Amino acid sequence: MNILFITSNRLGDAVLSTGILDHLAKTHPDAKIAVACGPIPASLFEGAPNVRRVIPFKKEKYNLHWFKLWRKLAGTRWDIIVDLRNSAVSRLLTAKKRYIYGKHIDPKKHKVEQNAAVLGLKTTPAPKLWPTKAQMEKAAMIAPDGGPILAIGPTANWRGKTWPLDRYIELIRVITAPDGILPGARVAVFAAPGEETQAKPVFDSIPEDRRIDVIAKGTPGDVAAVLKRCALFVGNDSGLMHSAAAVGIPTVGLFGPSWPYLYRPWGAHAAYVRTPETFDELINFPGYDPRKVKSLMTSLSLDAVVRSVGQFWYLHHPKKSA
Repeated sequence: MNILFITSNRLGDAVLSTGILDHLAKTHPDAKIAVACGPIPASLFEGAPNVRRVIPFKKEKYNLHWFKLWRKLAGTRWDIIVDLRNSAVSRLLTAKKRYIYGKHIDPKKHKVEQNAAVLGLKTTPAPKLWPTKAQMEKAAMIAPDGGPILAIGPTANWRGKTWPLDRYIELIRVITAPDGILPGARVAVFAAPGEETQAKPVFDSIPEDRRIDVIAKGTPGDVAAVLKRCALFVGNDSGLMHSAAAVGIPTVGLFGPSWPYLYRPWGAHAAYVRTPETFDELINFPGYDPRKVKSLMTSLSLDAVVRSVGQFWYLHHPKKSA
């Protein structure tokens, strides 16, 4: 059986689609699966079960990327095509069954639930990542054994949805203090290429013997493997946040000008805390320009985040609350 899985070019959306991929692998254990996605998330699928081929493709002018993808896939007779991009490719290829994202999907539901609805599933498979052996070996070099690690994601692809850096610095101090939830823990600071300047002040604030540099280090697959070695993740709404939840570590997302009902971290081991204002309220001011705006999350107080992270941690680690 040949299965084609067409998913997002964006990291976060690609991570959120992995629950469907996991479902396909479990329900068709003998299938050969091909994953077509953007270049950025491609490394996340290298270790996925039953995946025999990962086909990264870039967007091009005049939708030429779809034509090139079709040429790579047309020689295969597909048993199942799952297309979360609603592309012409999935309609032009030969297939016995097609499951295509379309207008029948409720846009007000969480992205994970939307993906499940594409296949008509009654249950919602949770996102899951499968770092390869090579990725885990690289992660062990970046973050070697030596006690618990607090993972911090202080950046995002848009400055507006980043919590102020000075509050991250103070949050780290509180969490790793002698009376904190992770006393004396090492701290791994994560950021994507191009976000180095944003993340550096947070990294520099951590004592040298307790800081781990994961700023622009490796592929998203490598980063997921490092996250898997961590005890707790706290960070902005981002693909990194979704990767943390998908590898199964306790994850707390910080939200402001984004939509938790669509993009909150998924799973019983994940939670979020947001600004008192909604997205619309945060951007409703004279002269708003998304290209020039700085943090729109200043109303999310340090106390609120410390309280939420603490409550979340003790909910999942009741013995530590005694």
